[in-house]
Amino acid sequence: MMVWLPVLTAALPLAGSAAAALSGRTGWAAFAAVAGAAGSLVLAVVVATLTITGAPLASAGAFVYVDGLGGFFLVTVAVVVLLASLGSASYLAVEERSGQLSARRVRIYFGAFGLFAASMLAAVETANLGLLFILVEAATLASVVLVPIEGRTEGLEAGWRYVIISSLGITVALVGALFLFYSASALPGSAQSHLAWPFLLAHAHQLAPTALRLGFLLGVVGYGTKVGLAPMHTWLPDAHAEAPAPASAMLSGALLNVGMYAVIRLLAIANRGLGTQYGGRTMLIFGFLSVLVGAVFMIRRRDFKRLFAYSSVEHMGIIAVGLGFGGVLGIYGALLHSLNHSLGKTVLFLSGGSVALAYGTRRTDRLGGVTGAMPWTGALLVGAALAILGAPPFGLFISEFTIVRAGLQGDQPWLVALLLTLLAVAFLAFMRTVGGMLFGAPRGVHREPYLGAREHLLAVGPSAVGLLALLGLGLWIPSWLNLLLAHSVALVR
Repeated sequence: MMVWLPVLTAALPLAGSAAAALSGRTGWAAFAAVAGAAGSLVLAVVVATLTITGAPLASAGAFVYVDGLGGFFLVTVAVVVLLASLGSASYLAVEERSGQLSARRVRIYFGAFGLFAASMLAAVETANLGLLFILVEAATLASVVLVPIEGRTEGLEAGWRYVIISSLGITVALVGALFLFYSASALPGSAQSHLAWPFLLAHAHQLAPTALRLGFLLGVVGYGTKVGLAPMHTWLPDAHAEAPAPASAMLSGALLNVGMYAVIRLLAIANRGLGTQYGGRTMLIFGFLSVLVGAVFMIRRRDFKRLFAYSSVEHMGIIAVGLGFGGVLGIYGALLHSLNHSLGKTVLFLSGGSVALAYGTRRTDRLGGVTGAMPWTGALLVGAALAILGAPPFGLFISEFTIVRAGLQGDQPWLVALLLTLLAVAFLAFMRTVGGMLFGAPRGVHREPYLGAREHLLAVGPSAVGLLALLGLGLWIPSWLNLLLAHSVALVR
């Protein structure tokens, strides 16, 4: 039943990879990447709409399977891919013209970018645990090419660390999948069905409880490594800091969500088979540890891309806390927060990349008065910083407020108080660093060719669209999105 739609949605970003491989001109690769990402987003919206109004889109064996939850994450990832594709076209063009990147490296970038995007989109379109492992590992291998593409020694080191830790984590997730498979071994059905989300969810009460507990815990640790949950987060600051800005946006805004999607699927099975306490407590432990680590390591952080990376650790923790609080409000807030965080972090990394290109540094102690030298980029950074810190009227305020309400509704006021305290620490640490960079006394010498290139419409446009979307989600949640979220919550509870 229209299974070709999800397949085409995941395949369209490969247009950029094909153009990079077949054409000698990087401009064609950039154009194809943007066109493919735009088409993918349109189809993602169509697929998500179909899951609301009808049955899941599924193939035989559930190798392709998209329900409401998959449709929600499909749209979320596709939005980030489009904004990052637009940002890549502008960012890489400047680096190529300046001689910082050769045309060959730019084509390699767009080739790996398309494979990265396609793997992530496909990962949220399958119900098979084995295929999910393959696709997430494929996304890791494609994205690791992007991290050191600018040729810095630090980038090579970060790339190696990223692939080693992520591959180890995904191997742990595979072991967890084997335990889930074993938990269903006494049930009727084929071996293939025992690895599929729908079967495991439908028969969760009949799964062997000990194997289910181990499978869930190992899955959370394994995919939590990809999410950046503490203490499995150590690869994230290095990789996010060293990758080109659009690739950092993809890592933070899309890849982390793919890992969280897998965790949420595992949580749904655990909730059905073991009750909500086991899964909820596990998510609360990892969630609060991640918020704590993110907040503490944002204090006096001098590299603003590392600051943004630790902010991602914090926000993945907030999502995990929402899932741990549970109930309709907790799950709804966690899902909405994943979308809001993706938009906010995409704007931060794209705008921050413009500053890094214009000044030739990411060190906040060498930057000051950015809003005066780069008014458009500076304004976007101010808005994105306020948004990512949960200030009204942006969307993250709504999702964080919903998670807080879930904690109060669940009669856990001391956990809510702890969460609010950590959020206050993160707010002060983040604004202290970013505020000095944006509004402090002018410091650093900007490079005029880069400055002009980073203030034109094509450079600031993707960030402006993302920030406007965040503002819109803070003022009004469209009925279509609300229905999709409600449908997703029903699948997880």
